[in-house]
Order: sequence, then C-alpha cells, then structure tokens
Amino acid sequence: MSPALRWGTIMMAALFMRPAGGGARDKPHAAEQMVRKPGVAGSFYPADPASLANLIDDMIAKAAPPPVTGEILAAVAPHAGYEYSGPVAAYTYAALKGHTYSRVVVIAPSHFEAFDFTSVYDGDAYETPLGAIPVDKDFAARLARMDASIRLSGRGHMPTAQGAEHAIEVQLPWLQRVLGHFTLVPIVMGDQSYESSRALGVALASLIHREDAGSHHAEAGATLILASSDLSHYHTYNDAETMDRKTLHALASWDYFTMSRNFESRVWEACGGAPIVAAMVASERLGANQAQVLRYANSGDVTGDRSRVVGYSADLFVKVPGEAKVEHAFALSDAEKDVLLALARKSVEHAVRERALYEPVLVADQALNQDRGVFVTVKEAGNLRGCIGYTAATKPLYLTVRDTATLAAMRDPRFAPVTAQELPQLQYEVSVLSPLRHVMNVHEIQVGRDGLLMKNGANEGLLLPQVPVEQHWSRTQFLEETCMKAGMPRDCWKSEETDIFAFTAVVFSDHKAAAQ
Repeated sequence: MSPALRWGTIMMAALFMRPAGGGARDKPHAAEQMVRKPGVAGSFYPADPASLANLIDDMIAKAAPPPVTGEILAAVAPHAGYEYSGPVAAYTYAALKGHTYSRVVVIAPSHFEAFDFTSVYDGDAYETPLGAIPVDKDFAARLARMDASIRLSGRGHMPTAQGAEHAIEVQLPWLQRVLGHFTLVPIVMGDQSYESSRALGVALASLIHREDAGSHHAEAGATLILASSDLSHYHTYNDAETMDRKTLHALASWDYFTMSRNFESRVWEACGGAPIVAAMVASERLGANQAQVLRYANSGDVTGDRSRVVGYSADLFVKVPGEAKVEHAFALSDAEKDVLLALARKSVEHAVRERALYEPVLVADQALNQDRGVFVTVKEAGNLRGCIGYTAATKPLYLTVRDTATLAAMRDPRFAPVTAQELPQLQYEVSVLSPLRHVMNVHEIQVGRDGLLMKNGANEGLLLPQVPVEQHWSRTQFLEETCMKAGMPRDCWKSEETDIFAFTAVVFSDHKAAAQ
C-alpha cells in the first residue's frame, strides 16, 4: 500500500472509531463519572499499553532538543498519527522530561464539529490506554467564568457521527509517560479568530497568575499550557516548507498577531493556529520571553512521498529571567533600497499609464524575497499624495512594495487617483516593517524608534515610526493619536481590552522628484 493510501486508511479508521460504550454521550448516573474514552487508539497510536509506552519512550530517547535555560510555560506539539508526527512531537516531550507540572492545559482545534465558542470539557476524566487522567474541574469551571466566549461543554470532545476528535487525545500518552501524575484541562476551540485566542490566553494567564500569587495548593510553574497543532496540509514538500518556515519565523519573533491574521486568511496554515496564538498570549502574560523552535519536519520526511505532505513543529515558550524578547535584526543595503524605490516608481507609472498591475522581473536577492509588512508613502511637492501598506507579511518584499505603491497612488480613499501629469513630480518613501511585538508596558515605547498598531475588537489603527518625530509628539501624544487613528477615544490605550503592538521600520526615500 502506498504511503498516501495508508495515510488515508488511517484517517478513515479514525473517522469512524467509537469509544467503548457507543458514540452517544450518555447521561451518567449520580455515582458514575463522565469519562471521555479513547477514540483513536489503534489507529493514531497503539492501543496496547506496553507497545504504546515502549514506542513513546523510544522516540523520546532518539530526540535531541537543545538544552533549555529557563522555565517552560507553554509548548506546541503536532497531533497526527505517531508514525508521522511522533519523531517531531518527541522533541517537545524530551524537552519537558524532568520538569514537574501538577496541571496541563491542552488546547486543540475542532476537526469534526463546528461551534462558535471555546469548549472546556465538562466531564471528569480523559482516558488513554495508559490510564485515566482526571480533569481539574474546579479550574475548568473558573476558566469558563472568565469570558463569555469560554464555556463548559462536551462539544468538540465527545465523538460525533463524523468522528472522534484526536487533537487532545494523541498528546495525553506522551504527557503520561513524561510527567506521570497530573490533572488535565482539555480545551477545544471552535472559533479560530484572534479575539477568541486572545480571550482564552488572557483568561488562562489571569487565572494561573492568580493561583501562583495566592492559592495554597499552587506552585510557580505548576501549570503547563500545550497547544496541539499540525502546520500546512497537503502541499508539495517544497511549498509546505516555504509556508511553514514563514509561520515558524513569526513564532520565533513572537509575532502572534501576524500569525493569527495569516491563519484566518489562509495565507499560512496550521489547523491549531488559534491554540498556538492562545498559548503565546497566555505565556507572554505569565512572563515568557523566548520562543524556541526545536524541530520541524513534514510527513514527506517519513513516507518519502513529497507530493502532498503535512507539516509538524515542536516549539517552546520559555521564561528566562533577565532576558528580553529576541529581536531579529533586518537591514537593507543602499543597492537594495534603490531597487525597491525604482520598483515603487515603475509600479505607479505602469498603473497610471497602462491601467494594469506591473509585473516585475523575478528578483533573486534574498533580502528582497523575505516576507515583510510594507508601507509606501507617495508625496507631491512635499505634500502627502497617498499612503497604504500591509502590516502582515504575506508576500516577498519586492512584490509587497509593488502592490502598496500602486494602491497608495491609485486607491487611497483620501485622494483622487494619481494622473499622468503628476508622475514626474512624485516622491516615494518606503517603510519596511519588523515583526509586530505586543507591548506589555507603554514605557517600553520609544518615540523615533517604534511605530504602533492599536487594536480593540474591530477597531484598528497604525502610525509609522517617523510620524511622531515629524509631528514632535511625546509618547503619550503618540499613543493618543494612534487611538484616534483607530477610531477610538484618545485614552483607549489605557484599556485592558486594547492591544498595543510596536514595530520598527527600515525607512528610506528618494527625497527628490524624478528628473523626467
């Protein structure tokens, strides 16, 4: 049987598996516990306890993650069949070996059942061939009270006619072998939006922090947050690697806002994208400051079939005392800047004269092929003539400059489209953005270095780093003006519901109109 057919057989087996006792969720008698039985044992992983334990131990022994300095607050592990994703998942669990956690929060997507909230399991235990894991019902109940989008429910947990959800279940035997005894908080996210991820992450951080600060039974580091997710699905080997490396670069840069946007728009793929973002939001608020990608591979590395693969990664979010979040430096040479400025001008001229999008010659330069957020500002005689940009990195830099320059000249709603007569007088300024980083303390913001993006619900606004310098604003004025740009009250930056993201930019311009 070919690897592709074998994978399909495994998936079909999982689709129709039923836990012992039938697929329907029976109402328990008063003395009975409600236990979620194994749904994919025998398909995604061995059903025999000894075989399962031996397989996990062997894969962990073969994994060689780098040493971890600091406290692991959250992690990511893939959830495909052990044959495929196990060698990568083993890196996550090998890194956790020797650490002690009394509670594990596992956050997973819903593969079979659609619902629009975050479902915290309302039962008593999850069972695997290695035994039952008790649910921390007190923590689960308190978590469900933290936000209207979070509910106690069996949705996403109990099997349906479509299949038994595997994304939580496949993580549990690993945890049992590595951690021994712990309580479980199983969470399935039915809504993959940034707002749902943020709500869950904030709620988890608040509840865990409250326990660490005051509960008599909690201890620092007692709770591990684990996001269950695969990456891209069913692309060719090279295309999957290209897409997944972009996701992992954003993860390592701690740019979960761009990750969430690109997951929602399907520019990048991760079936557990929302759980990853929620884990990042929570761990950041609990003090994590380092994101580490331990391992990446895809199913093609196992099967040899590179035509349709699934990507997997093992990642950690770590609190390292005295360390700041890693900043990934980005620079452009003068020659590269000249290429982009010439491309911006050529793109606008082509759009105005030909009424079509300019198709540049393929650029081989590595820096110009990095995915970057970009704003292009067009001026005429020193006056603003248009400015449009993309904060999310979705395309190679040179193509994003092409697109944003064209939009700034032709589609800025504040101005009429540029005319052919204006072309010789136009000046171009390009701002290449760094990844977005969430601001935990506004005193971290530096006028002249940082640009700001403000978001609260549907309201969102951005100001580039050069704007407060040009306007001679203080930090407070900068915050207030960004709030106004987002269509919110001037003091919105003080609200706990407002996210402030900072970024730096490589800014350059031609400083003069074209000679002809």
